[in-house]
Amino acid sequence: MSEPLVLTLACEDRPGITAAVTSFLFERGGNVLEAQQFGDFQSGRFFMRVEFDPADASREVLRREFKDVGGRFAMDWKLALRDRPRRVLLMVSKFDHCLADLLYRWRIGEMAIRPVAIVSNHPRESITHTDLGDVPFHHLPVTRETKAEQEAQVRAIADETDAELVVLARYMQILSDEQAAHFAGRCINIHHSFLPGFKGAKPYHQAHARGVKMIGATAHYVTTDLDEGPIIHQDVEAISHADTPDALVRKGRDIERRVLAEAVRLHVEERALLNDGRTVVFQR
Repeated sequence: MSEPLVLTLACEDRPGITAAVTSFLFERGGNVLEAQQFGDFQSGRFFMRVEFDPADASREVLRREFKDVGGRFAMDWKLALRDRPRRVLLMVSKFDHCLADLLYRWRIGEMAIRPVAIVSNHPRESITHTDLGDVPFHHLPVTRETKAEQEAQVRAIADETDAELVVLARYMQILSDEQAAHFAGRCINIHHSFLPGFKGAKPYHQAHARGVKMIGATAHYVTTDLDEGPIIHQDVEAISHADTPDALVRKGRDIERRVLAEAVRLHVEERALLNDGRTVVFQR
């Protein structure tokens, strides 16, 4: 079998889209391995993701020839190698549980990513529990006066490494509107799901004081609206009156790392498609 490809597309919903796509693949000897589609009646948009074995057809030829289909339906489309590791820039502050989890999943081959750089606003010595290996580490401290310069350095690193995705793995700095716009659609953040209920320092302690019965985490694409970007994945866990603030922190760390890892997986497998302020997520 040839190296599988993934075709993703979005366009105005109308009859004939699925037939046009599947006929195109059939006529070129392609074998569909997985196909999912969704018509959003609210926006009138149609979304589709198809994994297929291209047989003897090259990706370059398929991409060139699919332009006719894409143009006929005014599609936003992408044709990608399914299993190619995506180049990822990881950003972190002092809390390194999400970073450690992503690096572990990468090292055991569970996730199709290739970390090309790690950026932190704290020195490397602040990340005491995680083996960074030979992934290049960049200490870029930031203050109000140096924020613009620091963000320009981040963009330069992303350009130099050809980073396809930026992951804020508990990076505790708010991106400027310019930075958020620069990485639009390719920057993922993780936060606890108390927002906007428990903002500021020690949200789990605030939750404990209010006697909450459920905690959670949300991974989303970064936009200029703080922590309100299109959601990719979420999870929750029930807690009780017997849970201490430290227990909430421990459970919160666990939820955060697994929610972020799932969001990254969905993105690199081309399963998360933007739909205005929301996402269409084709789960496996």
